[in-house]
Amino acid sequence: MNQKSQHGKLAENLAQQLLESNQLKLLEKNYHCRYGEIDLIMQDASTLVFVEVRFRKSNQFGGAVESIDQKKQNKIRITAQHYLQKHNSKLNARFDVVTLSSLNDNNKINWIKYAFE
Repeated sequence: MNQKSQHGKLAENLAQQLLESNQLKLLEKNYHCRYGEIDLIMQDASTLVFVEVRFRKSNQFGGAVESIDQKKQNKIRITAQHYLQKHNSKLNARFDVVTLSSLNDNNKINWIKYAFE
């Protein structure tokens, strides 16, 4: 596994820990279908939460949030629709983003609820 993959997995684990500490329950990790991938699928009471996790050491090429452009958002939406249909889910859904700018400092983690609709 290359360093970028290792950082990505660590970032996902840190994001999962943050969300679980806020009473969200993990349903799926790295959900794949032909349309794309969703890093974390969590449940927050009666809401499904599709979570994109982004790690950026620097903002030299734009920040973590800015890297989730309209094309990426559409991919996540279509993948989420596939998940909802496959699981016959009637729960409400939202899209959250967790960004990290350090893998060692909890102050460098940011959870954005309802990041895009």
